[in-house]
Amino acid sequence: MNFGDILKKSFLEGYASASLSVRSIVTCMVVTLLLSAYIFILYRAINRQSFYNKNFNISLPALAIITASIILTIQSSIIISLGMVGALSIVRFRTAIKDPMDLVFLFWSISVGIICGAGFAIIAVIASLILTCGILLADWLPIAKAPQILLVNADSFENEEDIMDIVQKYCSLHKVQARNLTKDHLDMAVEVRVKDEAALVMELMKLKAVVSASLIAHDGEVTF
Repeated sequence: MNFGDILKKSFLEGYASASLSVRSIVTCMVVTLLLSAYIFILYRAINRQSFYNKNFNISLPALAIITASIILTIQSSIIISLGMVGALSIVRFRTAIKDPMDLVFLFWSISVGIICGAGFAIIAVIASLILTCGILLADWLPIAKAPQILLVNADSFENEEDIMDIVQKYCSLHKVQARNLTKDHLDMAVEVRVKDEAALVMELMKLKAVVSASLIAHDGEVTF
């Protein structure tokens, strides 16, 4: 036996086919399904977006199961694993993930599939419990109240000082974000943090020059 035969034998032994029983495959899939269902329920419970994307949430369990299936498959043969790498390398994902929490749940689902497929389901369970505690704790902590946008339309630009006096009276935070002036019209957008919203709007509407006043909530960054 020459050096080439020894190297070839060692290489093949290092990547010998792993015998997977039906029981181990079913166990892996059941554990992955339970954990992915848990991720599905948790995402639905803590979702704070204006529009809940059900299709994205359904894709989380599907991704976990598909990933676990791929990991189980590539354990059986190096040829299959190389084929999987080549096939998956042509996949391109062009959908932008706008919410960072969606990205967290996406990687969480894929990680559960990889870990369960590799046979370390207990790690997936422990990691999921720790991650759940961290997410719920961070979501529960009161960091700051998100400001609102006050839109004021007036038919005279000379009343801006009166408008801002009322805003300062009711708001702990105020910042003019936009001001549009014409010869006989004033449009203002003011970022405010106010407790008595109705009183603010009502007092602004008492000004003769004010045509309309609106408070709009938004899901943007919190101003400290």
